[in-house]
Amino acid sequence: MFSKAQNLTPEQLALLQKVNKAEREIKLAKFKMHLKSPRWLFWMFFKYLTFFLASVAVLVPPYSVFITSFKSIDQYYDTSISKLHAEWSYFSNFDNYIKAFDFGNLGTGFINTAIILGISLILTIIFGTQVAYVLSRFNFRGKKLVILLYLMAMLIPAITTQVATFQVIYAIDYFFRNFISQGFANAIIMWKVIVLYVGADVVMIYVFLQFMKGIPLELDEAAKIEGASYWTIYLKIILPLLKPAIATIIILRTIYIYNDFYFPLLYLPDMQTVSTALYHFVDSPTGTQPTLLSAGVVIVLIPSIIGFLLLQKQIYAGVTNGAVKG
Repeated sequence: MFSKAQNLTPEQLALLQKVNKAEREIKLAKFKMHLKSPRWLFWMFFKYLTFFLASVAVLVPPYSVFITSFKSIDQYYDTSISKLHAEWSYFSNFDNYIKAFDFGNLGTGFINTAIILGISLILTIIFGTQVAYVLSRFNFRGKKLVILLYLMAMLIPAITTQVATFQVIYAIDYFFRNFISQGFANAIIMWKVIVLYVGADVVMIYVFLQFMKGIPLELDEAAKIEGASYWTIYLKIILPLLKPAIATIIILRTIYIYNDFYFPLLYLPDMQTVSTALYHFVDSPTGTQPTLLSAGVVIVLIPSIIGFLLLQKQIYAGVTNGAVKG
C-alpha cells in the first residue's frame, strides 16, 4: 500500500487520505451504534471470553513443558508444573537438553524419521497421482468396484484391522528372513512402517481425484494429437497441474508421520524414531523423568515450529485447497 501511494500525484494522495478518514469515521460510528445494543455487547463479550479460554487451554500445556524443561528434579517437585521457581537461574540450566538429546538418542531418531518420512512421501505421491490418473482418465471393467473398495477401506476403522495387519506384516517379514536373506530383511527393516504409511492412506486418492476433475480432458487430447504417450501426459501435464494437491498431501502426511507413535513402537521395536525416542524418558529403569522428558519434547517441537513459521502460507493454502477443491 505504501509503495503504491508513492506513485500517486498530490491530488490523488489527498483524495486517498480523505477516503481513509471517511472509512475510519464510518467504522467508529458503527461501533458507537453497536455499543447501544445489549445483544451485540453480550455476543462480543462471549466471543472474546471464548477466545481467551481457548487460548489459555492451548498455550498453558506448552508453557508448562517449556518451564519444566529448565528445572532440576528438585525444583520440579518443589513447585507446581506451571509455576516459576524462586531461583530464576535455572533458565540457564541447559543440562536437561544435553542429557535428553544424548540419553534419548534423538540424533538417530531424527535421522530415522527423516528417512521414513522422505521415502513415504515420495511413494505416496507417485502411487497416489498414478492411481488418480488411471481412475479419472480411463474406463475399464471393474473401475467402479475399485473405487468402491477404496471407499470401503476409508470407512472401516483402522483399529479394527490392526490384528490382521500385524499378522500380514510379520508373515512377510518371516518370508524375507527365512527364504530370501536375513541380511536383506535387516537392511530394509523400515519397510514395515513405510508400507503402512503409503498403503493405508486412502484419503489421498480422493484428494487427487478431486483435483483431477479440474484438469480439462482437452489437454490430454491435445497432447495425444501431438504424439504424446500416456506416460508423457502424466509427467508433463497431470503431475505439474497436481502441485496444489501434492502440497496438501505432503503437509498432512508430514504432520501425521512425524507425530506417529503407534506404528514405530509396534513394528520397529529396535529402531528409534522421534516419537519413540521420547518414550525412553517414561519407560526408564529409574522411572519417569519429567524434566528430561520436557526437554526432549521441546527439542522435538523445534523442527515443527521452524517448518510452520517458514511454510505457514503454503500450509494454510494447501489445507484450504484440499478442503474446498471439487
